Amino acid sequence: MTASIWFGALEQGLLWGVMVLGVYITFRVLDFPDLTVDGSFTLGAAIAARIIFEGYNPWLGTALALVLGVTAGLITGFLNTRLRIAPLLSGILMMIALYSINLRVMGSKSMLSLLRMNTIFTDVAALGIPRDYAVFTLGLIVVALTCYLLYTFLLTEVGMAIRATGDNEQMIRSLGVNTNSTKVIGLALGNGLVALSGAMVAQYQSYCDVGMGIGMIVVGLASVIMGEVVIGNKTLLRTLIAVVIGSIIYRVVIALVMRLGLPTTDLKLFTAILVILAMSSPIIKEKFRPVKLKGR
Repeated sequence: MTASIWFGALEQGLLWGVMVLGVYITFRVLDFPDLTVDGSFTLGAAIAARIIFEGYNPWLGTALALVLGVTAGLITGFLNTRLRIAPLLSGILMMIALYSINLRVMGSKSMLSLLRMNTIFTDVAALGIPRDYAVFTLGLIVVALTCYLLYTFLLTEVGMAIRATGDNEQMIRSLGVNTNSTKVIGLALGNGLVALSGAMVAQYQSYCDVGMGIGMIVVGLASVIMGEVVIGNKTLLRTLIAVVIGSIIYRVVIALVMRLGLPTTDLKLFTAILVILAMSSPIIKEKFRPVKLKGR
């Protein structure tokens, strides 16, 4: 692989890393199977792309994507906590609703092109940072700031309550904590990060497609699992770093597979197989352990 491909995988890993952090909040911390992610990723991309397409400030579009991603998470939380709809179904319903909403945001178009338009990355390059390093620089700053803020927040009283809700909801509820509130906060935070990532990815790719969020939840899970396997999850800070590293590793693996000639249409299948292997690795190791012992 050439240096440019390695560097491109690093850039993408950082931008998608924000999305993976959002998936980590909902799936790992909150233990909530939130499929809203597939819709909120596209929502962030659609909002940013439409704002830029209409000639407005790209930073405004990126900030608005974050706000509307939080809103999507709030609605999912409302469906689950107030209307008593099952977690999985709540996410599915919101994901379906967001598909139509995203089309409306994009002006009933399936794709918006941002070629030759001003983005947050061109603004960063205008500050004197070499254009080739603008994406990496901004991506690294956003990821580092997100990890710091998440680490600080999850160590607060509210953050600890959210983590406890995911670990043992019945126990933390018996201590007087309103688990409905912690679920809503966690879902809002996770989907906000996912939408922010979508906004940055759309500007990086110079287009927004209504189907670009399909399978994002699987990509996020694959990145989280790979990061935890390689780096570990003994402490909170280590886990947050592992999640981002996992996103980078995933992008490198995808780049390697693409170099080997795998069609782009098979990427989702490859990702699904990768997640299956990662999640079933303890069982696979257990099955082959007796064979190794006999060989000795």
